[in-house]
Amino acid sequence: MAGTMGLLGIDHVVAQLFENSAADVMKNMGIQLFSLPKLLEEDFEGGIAMLSKMGYTELELFGPFTFSAESAKNNWEAITPLLGFKGSGFFGRSPDRVKAILKENKMTVPSIHTDLDTLENNMEAFAAAKMVLGFEYVTLPAIPDDRRKKLDDYKRMAETFNRIGENARKIGLKFAYHNHGYGLQEVDGEVPFEVMINATDPNLVFLEMDIFWTIAGRANPVDYLKKYAGRYHLMHLKDMKPKTHFSGDGSDAAQWMALFPHMTTAGDGELDLAAIVKTAQANGAKHYFVEQDLVQQPEVALQRSIDYLKGIQ
Repeated sequence: MAGTMGLLGIDHVVAQLFENSAADVMKNMGIQLFSLPKLLEEDFEGGIAMLSKMGYTELELFGPFTFSAESAKNNWEAITPLLGFKGSGFFGRSPDRVKAILKENKMTVPSIHTDLDTLENNMEAFAAAKMVLGFEYVTLPAIPDDRRKKLDDYKRMAETFNRIGENARKIGLKFAYHNHGYGLQEVDGEVPFEVMINATDPNLVFLEMDIFWTIAGRANPVDYLKKYAGRYHLMHLKDMKPKTHFSGDGSDAAQWMALFPHMTTAGDGELDLAAIVKTAQANGAKHYFVEQDLVQQPEVALQRSIDYLKGIQ
């Protein structure tokens, strides 16, 4: 009995620690700024103040930045007419000015989204901005189409990721990969995403799970969070209504765009966000970002998302 009581006591302590940890995570909710770029382009200072008042304390920026590769800037310039805005990175401000705005609003930047070209060929470009803004993760939002055509491409990408991760570590950063929905279905009896991640060094390559695109690619977020426990440091949280999948393998932008109408405010859809968040908490996730890409009425939708997520027990 004494031994049993001792174990129960340990279990109670562990449960209490987990509960405290979960509360801390939900207290520091983040937002990926691609959720409201049009508003930020019009009034960056006002947009950041609005997010702070909602309760967001962490931001994830998206590129290109002033220091990004020319290829990234050219690609961005080519698609902005379709997007209806041009702002990205620091939205025309200097890193020092952005830091001052964030300090005024009690916000921090744990992660930035950036491009593969800059990560591969000019890691040092991040050093100066890191010193000012203090971000910890440089995160790749997607693998370019021409670098993931075949299963062997994913194997080669694992080697590339390991090199990027090592170079990031040399300047005090961590490299993370954000998944879209491609590479999650079997090819020749293997899942490309798993082949790639299994070949990467867990001390050099971390992960950011986008739960929407994971489900769109016919994968289970809870299963992956458990399978790669300790690798998913970052999470993108959004909801889906109705729950659906890509028409194909999710390898092209047309399939992504077809699912945008299914993206909705956290708590308004059909995903079991509570189960996903609790599994993420139990398996090492550190930062949680709401991301509702180009959401309509961000002043309403983003408030509802954070209110719902903070209510998860």
